[in-house]
Amino acid sequence: MSVSATSHLSFGGPDPERIRDRLPFLIRRNLTMRGVRAFLESRGCVEVETPCAVPVPGEEVHLLPFQTERETPDGQRQPLFLHTSPEFAMKRIIAATGLPLFQFARVWRNGEASGTHAPEFTMLEWYQPGMPLSGLMDETEALLKAVLPPVVHRNACTLDLSQPFERLSMEEAFRHHAGVDLLPTQGNAQALAHAAGCTLRDGEHWEDLFFRLLLERIEPAIGQTRPTFLTHWPASQAALARKDPTDPRVALRFELYAAGMELANAFEELTDPVEQRQRFTHDRAERQQLYPTRPTWPMDEKLLHALPHMPPCSGIALGFDRLVMLASGARQIQDVLWIQD
Repeated sequence: MSVSATSHLSFGGPDPERIRDRLPFLIRRNLTMRGVRAFLESRGCVEVETPCAVPVPGEEVHLLPFQTERETPDGQRQPLFLHTSPEFAMKRIIAATGLPLFQFARVWRNGEASGTHAPEFTMLEWYQPGMPLSGLMDETEALLKAVLPPVVHRNACTLDLSQPFERLSMEEAFRHHAGVDLLPTQGNAQALAHAAGCTLRDGEHWEDLFFRLLLERIEPAIGQTRPTFLTHWPASQAALARKDPTDPRVALRFELYAAGMELANAFEELTDPVEQRQRFTHDRAERQQLYPTRPTWPMDEKLLHALPHMPPCSGIALGFDRLVMLASGARQIQDVLWIQD
């Protein structure tokens, strides 16, 4: 399936033509959403909706939120942000109910635009109380096999979804694809550079080099013939995940890669409010140092108050538009969005 650019019919301007030419992708979007909803509801998940304009947009260091404000009837103004994820609100619902939840959430991340990024997009998030991260990998694999064709072609990749998905720890991935024993270098940029046989750039810290190697050496080598779960991330790279009780150097986190795209990010959720506050405080200080002119917001006290009431839980955020790209054969994310302004 490809986007047509040959029609000469006129529907009052280029926008109607663009929508019409992309209609097969957009119909597939609707079918994929119906399939996902049916899959998750069959597993007992309850669909929820949470506010988009919130006092706390998230705490991820590098994401830039869109800012707005609420005006009350008496003229008071409250700063608000369009959320970068519905995670905090959904965790509060889980703490209150203990239910497995899912949401097709519109989310916003400023400054992002490419063939696989849009500043406004749809995030599929779901949470399974009582499920370990390994179980969530099983469920995610079953979901993709339920809604995608058995063979997916994208760019130079051909995914065979009849095969079990690859499960690869970050430590294994760096050893196999970068020749690096990763975990002993944590926090030591020079040690990581020496192990990787590369030169540190000016001002480059361990985290910067870790992501450079991930982008240049790991990601191009995984998810090419079957999707890959990249698991057990360094503990410093998982602010909302539990540390692995068998190895506190790593966190119970995975990302899912398929056909050259990062498709999903998942945690076995941290429910300790003291540790979560410490991590938020660290991330907020780092964000202020890196981006001193960006807006600030209060700590999410409602989330921290809710965390002790949360059952053990795993949760995942999956880029729904990217899933539709795989389902439909679309080349870029703009092909699967109804309107682009």
